[in-house]
Amino acid sequence: METGFRKWIIVVTVVFCCLLELIDTSIVNVALTQMMGNLSATQQEVSWVIASYAIANVIVIPMTGFLAEQFGRKNYYLASVILFTLASMACGQSTSLTELVIFRFIQGVGGGALMATSQAILIDTFPPKQLALGQALFGMGVIIGPTIGPTLGGYIVENYSWPWIFYVNVPVGILASIFTILFIRDPERIKNAIPRPLREIDWWGIGLLIMGVGSLQYVLEQGESNDWFDDSSIRIFATLAAVGLIGFIWRELTAKAPIVDLRVLTKSRNLAVGAFLSFVLGFGLFASVFVFPIFTQRILGFSAEQTGWILLPGALASGLMMPIVGRMLMAGVPQKFMLPVGFAIFFGFTFWMGSRISPTAGEHDFFWPLIVRGVGLGLIFMPITTMSLAGLQGRDAGQAAGLTGMIRQLGGSFGVAIVGTYLERTVQHNRVSLLPNLSLYNTETAQRVQAFTQSFLNKGLALDQAKQAAYAALEGTLMKQVSLITYTEIFYALGYFFLACVPLIVFIKRPKVGEKIDLNAAH
Repeated sequence: METGFRKWIIVVTVVFCCLLELIDTSIVNVALTQMMGNLSATQQEVSWVIASYAIANVIVIPMTGFLAEQFGRKNYYLASVILFTLASMACGQSTSLTELVIFRFIQGVGGGALMATSQAILIDTFPPKQLALGQALFGMGVIIGPTIGPTLGGYIVENYSWPWIFYVNVPVGILASIFTILFIRDPERIKNAIPRPLREIDWWGIGLLIMGVGSLQYVLEQGESNDWFDDSSIRIFATLAAVGLIGFIWRELTAKAPIVDLRVLTKSRNLAVGAFLSFVLGFGLFASVFVFPIFTQRILGFSAEQTGWILLPGALASGLMMPIVGRMLMAGVPQKFMLPVGFAIFFGFTFWMGSRISPTAGEHDFFWPLIVRGVGLGLIFMPITTMSLAGLQGRDAGQAAGLTGMIRQLGGSFGVAIVGTYLERTVQHNRVSLLPNLSLYNTETAQRVQAFTQSFLNKGLALDQAKQAAYAALEGTLMKQVSLITYTEIFYALGYFFLACVPLIVFIKRPKVGEKIDLNAAH
């Protein structure tokens, strides 16, 4: 355990690194249009800037425990910070889309270690009585990072240029590297760990993990833009994902020294439930962050920066909730009681948000619903984390932490993919449903067209041009109404999904008296 100045320098270092890693999962989204113009890329091509980072992330996260044991946690963490920093600089210097995608993948390899390893370092930094505080600080990064990404990205893109969304990582990365060298130390169990000989490393497990999880992430990231299974590449990678994941599960359950020990899932019912709830958490966190900016920018005409500022108070609310929830857990409030409250609050957020969607909605309409979202996520994250690791000791706790981290990331990918597909396809369905209501034989429709026509005539257009513009304006009005209905349905669907998961909480096993959570091995 650390004390005094060293302790808080370590806290600042790892929390900022965790924030950087998670901010980079969403900060790029608002810069894609500018990248398309500067790099002469299509929308489908530039989406690889996001996909490459996510694929690398989800592959590396479950292997962080093994890599920390193999190379020493401090060495691995330092190497990851340096790799992330250098890759960030290289991303900003990229002159072609290919270069940017490659460097983003490398950045994701470095970033994948920062989140899981930061958690382990924080936990080793605090004494057992302050364990909830360490978890709260880590949770602040997990919840706040993806939410403030659009805020920061929007400000940078509107005031500077897209390379600066990567350059901002460099000074923080340099300071983090220096502080890691000077202040972070390996605990005794890591110092005394004996690295596995190369011949004993689970190379088959590593290969199957890369093939299975990497291919699945590709399908989720690229499925919508490639029209899912109508595209041959999606079918190929879906097959590779199925083969890789089945092979990976079989290998890790039978190998003597697996790279990711899946057998830990059989040792704790709470971990199995917690893994699924981590998926749900990732789904709700990333899906809601994904759909809200699209609505505000496409329908309401908000700027990226304006949207980001709207999201910021809710993110801060999540951060403020973490220490409160930590104290509640330390006081003995059971996770089994806190989780239904968190899920119910998030359910309330989705229905409140759905009721606020209108063509005249302003920034103030979303302030309190997003605050409620932040409070709900704060009540969900820490109970899931502590519940999942309760009763696990030593290496099992590390394996469990890596698994839940990977599953949370995959939940986010599923959330974005499903919501994106639902959005595109439901818009067309709702348009077909509303179209019969628009008929020139309908008095109200005819009056609307006449009003539009007269407006365009007053602007100097010829009669034929004014009529064509009037029909286009009517179509625009229809599509705006269709979009409003669709976004409302999406928020309601998210709420029902969270509500449907509440019954799983009955399977949570309450920890025995005196049973502790060993997070010291959570690499």
